Amino acid sequence: MIFELLKDTTTLALIVASLYFALRLYVRRRRPDWAGPLARRRLAVLLLLVLAVITIKVTEDVLGGESGPVDNLILAFIHAHVPPESIRFFELITLSGSFSVLLPLTSVATLALLVARRRLEALLLASSVLAGALVVYVIKMAVGRVRPALWVTDAYWGFSFPSGHTLVVAALATAAVLIVDRIWPAAHRPALLLALAWTLLVGISRMVIGVHWPTDVLAAACIGAFLPLAMGIALKRVRS
Repeated sequence: MIFELLKDTTTLALIVASLYFALRLYVRRRRPDWAGPLARRRLAVLLLLVLAVITIKVTEDVLGGESGPVDNLILAFIHAHVPPESIRFFELITLSGSFSVLLPLTSVATLALLVARRRLEALLLASSVLAGALVVYVIKMAVGRVRPALWVTDAYWGFSFPSGHTLVVAALATAAVLIVDRIWPAAHRPALLLALAWTLLVGISRMVIGVHWPTDVLAAACIGAFLPLAMGIALKRVRS
């Protein structure tokens, strides 16, 4: 299993590197009008490629049924080692990624940005969350993966892949980091740490409660981060 993991990691790294250098070669030769903004966002472009490749690989494994052993192993480990008294904490973390929390939070934040005349930032935040919710619905219906049945989770319904809570939280948190970086650059690092912590905790909470496989959470986090990063680059080009 370790050998397979190392093999997959090496393969993904080579794919990302090949795509990145192919893109750079195309830009140098063709010099499209978006070459300038792209050059200033090299790290974001590289991150987008990494997120996209990981998402494609995980989705391929899920559809092919190859992720089962790893998923089962990780969930069984979590179930055996998470103290029962911590379950309530993780249920509260899960609640922070629910529709009842994210909808008013996004609405208030978007309205505040509009009042502050930060229209592009408001558009980035709202569109990231809305796109995330739409992507969750489309992929869940298309894949139709059954939720884990390692223990009783009767209170939860619907398909498993990807984790909707994790995806939308990742989209909102990533958009928030990009907005903070534009408005208050000095607060970029604390915002990034908070975004990572929130997304990670929500993802873990979904596995602790037993309603999602690890690959559901991994793919969701990648897609959720990809959406606002891609939109951010697009809006940056519009503004320039």
